[in-house]
Amino acid sequence: MSDPRPLVPDWLVAPGDANALVEQVWPASATRDEHGVLSIGGVPVTDLRDTFGTPLYVFDEPGVRARARRVKAAFDAAAARHGVRARVYYASKAFLSSEVLRWVTAEGLAVDVATGGELAVALATGVDAARLGLHGNNKSVAELERAVDVGISSVVVDSPIEVERLATIADRRGVVQPVLVRVNSGVHAETHDFLATAHEDQKFGFALDAAPGIVARIRELPSLQFVGLHCHIGSQIFGTAGFEESASRVVELHAQLSEDAPVPVLNLGGGFGIAYTSVDDPTPIEQLADGIVDAVARECEVRGIPMPNVAFEPGRSIVGQAGVTLYEVGTVKPVQATDDLQRLYVSVDGGMSDNARPALYGAHYSARIASRTSDEEPALARVVGKHCESGDIVVDAEYLPGDVAPGDLLAVPATGAYCFSLSSNYNFVPRPPVVAVGDGRARVIVRGETIDDLLARDEGLHAPTTEDTL
Repeated sequence: MSDPRPLVPDWLVAPGDANALVEQVWPASATRDEHGVLSIGGVPVTDLRDTFGTPLYVFDEPGVRARARRVKAAFDAAAARHGVRARVYYASKAFLSSEVLRWVTAEGLAVDVATGGELAVALATGVDAARLGLHGNNKSVAELERAVDVGISSVVVDSPIEVERLATIADRRGVVQPVLVRVNSGVHAETHDFLATAHEDQKFGFALDAAPGIVARIRELPSLQFVGLHCHIGSQIFGTAGFEESASRVVELHAQLSEDAPVPVLNLGGGFGIAYTSVDDPTPIEQLADGIVDAVARECEVRGIPMPNVAFEPGRSIVGQAGVTLYEVGTVKPVQATDDLQRLYVSVDGGMSDNARPALYGAHYSARIASRTSDEEPALARVVGKHCESGDIVVDAEYLPGDVAPGDLLAVPATGAYCFSLSSNYNFVPRPPVVAVGDGRARVIVRGETIDDLLARDEGLHAPTTEDTL
């Protein structure tokens, strides 16, 4: 099958300086010293390589904390202007470790989890269950039981079966479990196509016209408490238009449901975008917060109803820009892509096992040589991994100095979200460690795997015991 990607994306232009760091793409602490060595959080990447090896996930801790504070402050201020409260949830699926949960909760964020494993990490970290929300379209009985047992603040219910299942669990324990109902507003933010459909053809949530019946059933069940609606329109979203349109539809449903009893919460999701390349222009979080909250307020005023408290899930925007992945270049090979186009294939010591997003859905990233600068003219390059797949692409198209060579350190920014989370052991490659940097110091927050770790799981390499057999 032919490669569907264009040889050179329309938006990619040769930079005047292939060493320059595009501000919106890199952590705020990213700088180069007089020798051209990149530093993050005050730590030279050459020191990180020498201490921890490559590939290596690097997180700017002050950057994550600052972003969490800024997002919370923006939504708090927007909500306060209308006399209501806002809650901001950190998305565990973006990146999950005990240290990062400590950072974001210390800055005032709540946490959403979608599996028993994510819930276990949050609880083991010491996150108060009252600051946790549980998502998911197929929560197991065991996951729901655990959530109810620890007193989770809310469960976002996603199907009629789950409503009955959760009610039974809560009833057996003699508690009342607060729930939100996830609805599909018919707004498709990924294409900015605001076309409503009667039913959304996807696995999450309820159609708007089905929600009243679900809420009525919840209100019949003494072990459940309906506290609000939840809606999520997409991910990597720039601008407020999609949220505003979605708010108009969900507030209409909120008003209808409020006629029978108060509905104190409206969660409009999030999925706010970040910059992966020089042409990405994320909407400032203050503009997002003001635009979305003001839209909810307007819709409530039009209908003559009190405005509910609001909740949001910023997604990747908390950690995405704070993460950088370091690789070492192994080989460089010029390839004649067409009669008049040559491309450098720059092979690094990681790939789709540490960043699956380009292979999964064609995500674009940027890259820079991190161990030096160069005066060579920019050359069109494709950064590829070491895996046995032609689709093992880390950066599909980028301009790097033409003298990029084996041994160079290559840094790929904006990898804080979904890269570690989606990592694998494909081709039996161990997952890299995760290091936090800040104030000139670095420490491991997630230990990297070794080949021995992978071999230890292979029971065929170990003598069986009676516990290993039926």
